[in-house]
Amino acid sequence: MLLYFLVKNYRSFRDEAVLDLEAVKLKDSTGILLPNNGTEYLPSIAIYGKNGGGKSNLVRAMWLAVQFICNAQKTQTEKAPVPVRQFALNDYSKKEPTAFEFGYIQEGTKYVYGFSATRERIETEYLKSWPNGKEKKIFSRTIDGFDFPKDNEKRKKEMIAEAVGNNQLFFAISCTMNYQPCIDAMQWFREKIVFSRDYTDINRSLLDYGEDEAMLQAIVSAAKTADVGIQDMNFEIDNQVLDLNSSKDFPEEIQGMIAALRAFNEALRQNGNEAEIQLAGGKLKSTTYHSGTTKDGQTLSFELSLSDESDGTRRLMTLAPAIEKTLKNGGVLVVDELEKELHIKLMEYVINRYHNHVSNPHGAQLIFTTHETALLYQEILRRDQIYFVDKDNKDGASVLYSLADFNIRNDMNIRKAYLLGKFGAVPSIEEVY
Repeated sequence: MLLYFLVKNYRSFRDEAVLDLEAVKLKDSTGILLPNNGTEYLPSIAIYGKNGGGKSNLVRAMWLAVQFICNAQKTQTEKAPVPVRQFALNDYSKKEPTAFEFGYIQEGTKYVYGFSATRERIETEYLKSWPNGKEKKIFSRTIDGFDFPKDNEKRKKEMIAEAVGNNQLFFAISCTMNYQPCIDAMQWFREKIVFSRDYTDINRSLLDYGEDEAMLQAIVSAAKTADVGIQDMNFEIDNQVLDLNSSKDFPEEIQGMIAALRAFNEALRQNGNEAEIQLAGGKLKSTTYHSGTTKDGQTLSFELSLSDESDGTRRLMTLAPAIEKTLKNGGVLVVDELEKELHIKLMEYVINRYHNHVSNPHGAQLIFTTHETALLYQEILRRDQIYFVDKDNKDGASVLYSLADFNIRNDMNIRKAYLLGKFGAVPSIEEVY
């Protein structure tokens, strides 16, 4: 579970910005909240703002931080720059570090991990945990060196520190050297936070989840939910047609693909489709079938390439594994522009899956940016679930703030007030004649 995310001096965010998922004491929609150790957290956050205001930069900041944390031990060779990008619209921020910090819960334990860096080096880094509710420092670091608690693990951490370069994270390196407290804390970054940019290819999803029928079922269910009339799907590998039910003639290197398609076929059957799926050896190709009528009125199935399906259909189907993964495992899904190619009803469907404790029994969370103002009703989103990103045109700096920061009536028409500019984060349009 994500408790908060902090970023400072990254792209358009010059000053500190905090996306806080702790629920405010409101009386509305309390049934959707996620309880943990006496505190309640939000299952979803919607981030609004004008074009160019910095919404996507907030998602980029989170994505960059997670990717660097998970991969710094691979990417940071001796002279590799740290991949941060400071605020550029003044004469001093480029000399200051970019900072990231995550508060999260993994396997029942609260952690806080953060680091700050320039392009040349890591300037600060720290990891703290709260086992049994008591704060415990695992390590901290400044330009002057490392600081470790005086315990029986101090010598091991000192040895790890000797292998950490100025442009590398102790957190990442310690995991490769089998330091268990860091491995436990790293698990959240590796397994629990998912970005929609990682789910752009339906065929890739089929291969990745070939042995997980629930994920394949999720792709089928997404197509059904979209109500686009898909009755069946067919898969090919280039030209040579082979029967899926007999995989003995398939090369060993595509056996995983066979397992994926066989499981996907079974998922289709469970949805009432009795299609035969055929393959041909080579590149995977997906075909969908829709019901249609002939000139004389006879009902038949007609095929379309999956690329011929609407953008909305493919968008929902590619998001489906990420949605299913987080709901199944209790992770966080981060989506930039959730409304892209999706009808408002499908957006509500996705959001409600995270708000419903039956479909979300493990406390999964959804964070998304959007321009869709039809969601700005308190029956859909609580005030503390609505954030805005606005940019000052004078200094070019983005600021992040919550609707809960405003003193508004419970019966206020939030959508109308937002469009009228009551909360900022809308474009100022001047007519030019």
